[in-house]
Amino acid sequence: MLEAIVLLLAIQPIRIMGGHLSGWGVAAVIALAVLCALLAGMMGRRWAWPAGAVLQALLIACGLLHWSLAVLGLIFAGTWAYAAYVRRSILG
Repeated sequence: MLEAIVLLLAIQPIRIMGGHLSGWGVAAVIALAVLCALLAGMMGRRWAWPAGAVLQALLIACGLLHWSLAVLGLIFAGTWAYAAYVRRSILG
């Protein structure tokens, strides 16, 4: 859920700080934020973990729209990988 909040809060600074984030770029970031929020609510399902990894890859790919989105994607991908590692350690 934190990732969704960070994505939504990142839109305006990217636009102000010289990023040429078009309407399609803003829509893509909003769509990813909505997917993050939906996925956060579905983490009890088995398919949600691989879907979260795909979501991180999509966010890194959004680095084509603005480099800071790729940085956010890498940060959250690292967090996601650590959470998956801890989950695997606990569940066996």
